[in-house]
Amino acid sequence: METKEILERYKNGEITLEEAEHYFSRKPFEELGYAKLDMHREVRSGFPEVVYCAGKPDEFIVNIYRTLLEKNGEVFGTRATQHQYELVKEAIPNIEYDPVSHILKKERDKKHTGKVAVCCAGTADIPVAEEAAQTAEFFGCNVVRTYDVGVSGIHRLLSRVDDLQEANCIIAVAGMEGALASVVGGLVRNPVIAVPTSVGYGASMHGLSALLTMINSCANGIAVVNIDNGYGAGYLATQINRLAGNGEE
Repeated sequence: METKEILERYKNGEITLEEAEHYFSRKPFEELGYAKLDMHREVRSGFPEVVYCAGKPDEFIVNIYRTLLEKNGEVFGTRATQHQYELVKEAIPNIEYDPVSHILKKERDKKHTGKVAVCCAGTADIPVAEEAAQTAEFFGCNVVRTYDVGVSGIHRLLSRVDDLQEANCIIAVAGMEGALASVVGGLVRNPVIAVPTSVGYGASMHGLSALLTMINSCANGIAVVNIDNGYGAGYLATQINRLAGNGEE
């Protein structure tokens, strides 16, 4: 929980003074020996620590998930494998795993606000798009998805322009030549976060071609994250969505 949320919940009688005090008095980090879990990150930045699962030893990831869930009431991780899911599931039976986005999470009920639109060029881009979409949802955004709307059949994208124009932020995910972000940028007034993917044939150079196209876009209002970085796009989109919500109040 953010500091403001804790104070508001105490004010509304949803938590006791002792519970609020307990949250603020927690150690800045939890020492596990091989990891120092940042328990005050949400207080400082508005977002709890997220687990990057790839490459973590079995024992480490189980203990990290167990500790974060115990301390934060929820836990979110990216790039998890089926094997890691099976391991964590033994410790946390109701953990959720999405084999498409490779997200491993246990989420508490929360209010979703604003609107973030996530679009992708082709179905091969959906894993990265889903990483972005589910990240934004976990952090409290309403998300609308528009998939398989690449520029080779641009009428598909144009049929969903209203959804894009109504969003506070748009995430455009594309591999190959990465042209989708430029097209979307020319259709909307709100920020576009471009995500190049490693989808494509040899000359796409594992996403470098899409990355360069997006960086060199002639459309205004486009920011670009790293290749396949759906999580980074979802995080940034949430920040934009929160600011847009504050402006509406």
